[in-house]
Amino acid sequence: MFQRLFITHPASVGETYFEHMRASLGTAGKLARASAACLVHAIVPGLCKTTGSTAIMALHSEIYPRRFDQPTL
Repeated sequence: MFQRLFITHPASVGETYFEHMRASLGTAGKLARASAACLVHAIVPGLCKTTGSTAIMALHSEIYPRRFDQPTL
C-alpha cells in the first residue's frame, strides 16, 4: 500500500517522492495564483483580464507533454 501511494507514481514519471512533491506544489502554487487573479477579475472586471487564461494555457503546455495514460489511484 505504501509503495503504491508514495513510490510508484513518482517513479513512473522519473522522479523521486520529493522531486514529485516539489513539482506538484509548484503546479498548485501556479493554480492558486491563477485562481486569485480570476477572483479579482470577477470583482473588478477591468483587472487581471487575461491572467487566468494565460496561466491555464501555460500550465497545459507544461503538463500535457508529460501526461501518462494511467489511473491516479
